[in-house]
Amino acid sequence: MTVPVQLKQLRREFGSTVALDGLDLDIAPGELVALLGPSGCGKTTALRIVAGFESADGGELLMDGEDITSVPAHRRDIGMVFQSYSLFPNMTAAENVAYGLRVRGVSSRERAARAGELLDLVGLPGRGGHYPHQLSGGQQQRVALARALAIRPRVLLLDEPLSALDAKVRLSLREEIRRIQLELGITTVFVTHDQEEALSMADRVAVMKDGRLEQCAAPSELYDRPATPFVAEFVGTMNRVPGVVGAGGVVELFGRRLPVQGEAVFGAGAEVDVLIRPEGFAVTAGGASVVRVATFMGATTRLHVSTPSGVEVKVDVPSWEADGLVPGVSCEVVPHEKPVLVAERTLSPA
Repeated sequence: MTVPVQLKQLRREFGSTVALDGLDLDIAPGELVALLGPSGCGKTTALRIVAGFESADGGELLMDGEDITSVPAHRRDIGMVFQSYSLFPNMTAAENVAYGLRVRGVSSRERAARAGELLDLVGLPGRGGHYPHQLSGGQQQRVALARALAIRPRVLLLDEPLSALDAKVRLSLREEIRRIQLELGITTVFVTHDQEEALSMADRVAVMKDGRLEQCAAPSELYDRPATPFVAEFVGTMNRVPGVVGAGGVVELFGRRLPVQGEAVFGAGAEVDVLIRPEGFAVTAGGASVVRVATFMGATTRLHVSTPSGVEVKVDVPSWEADGLVPGVSCEVVPHEKPVLVAERTLSPA
């Protein structure tokens, strides 16, 4: 059974440090939401409150409409996978998976059947008799995932479960976790510091800062239409380029007039920073700008271009269009005509 989870005005303090400052977040049944943010933003504290490992100083936590704020962890019907595998070294993989069922008094026959079923689900058929030291890190984390799912929890919590793995295993396992989550339809909260993981796995990504929610949206919306300058610069790569606000909700940048995203905050004539992603520019050979660095990145090449104003911008172009755009070459940088986010001026044009 999939259930909704609601965090309402959650507050948590550690001495003089405010870890959560009125956090509001609604998670739909069967949805995978990733909590993303810098260190100390409160994402792990929020997860631990949902798990029941931390108590909130204020606010409510609802699961399927029921207030579970004061319900102890062992009665919340939640499965959790940690960064460290936390497997019992003296138990086989199957015994580790079945541990929660054994505690609940499930018969040995049912435990064995359920463990086998879940080891198959996580891609470890025939490994039930192996001990943790006989398994790779990725395999151990699969066992930990199977163990969390064995009790048929209503909610699954993932606390940076892939950060201890190497890049290739991490990529493979995140795809497996997403496949399993979709197959089971289980409501899932995933804490990560890895933007790529969050954007590739989640239905929605909740970006946090200083214990508050900055924006919660689908990955494409978060990337293309960030709600705040913090989200814009935290997610992906972003250029800050000095510009001037014009009349009629536009901003002047490199001789172009671009529509400003969102409600007007700055009046005409205001000096602002324009936030624009590397793919938001086009580059052509010849002009007053100069390519300083060209980095091949596979399908794209990233150029560091020095503009006449002295501002350096990062520009991503398809690699097949990058021939000739080498360091020292003159070029022209033109922003694409699409809405841009503007922020208070922090840069000084040369």
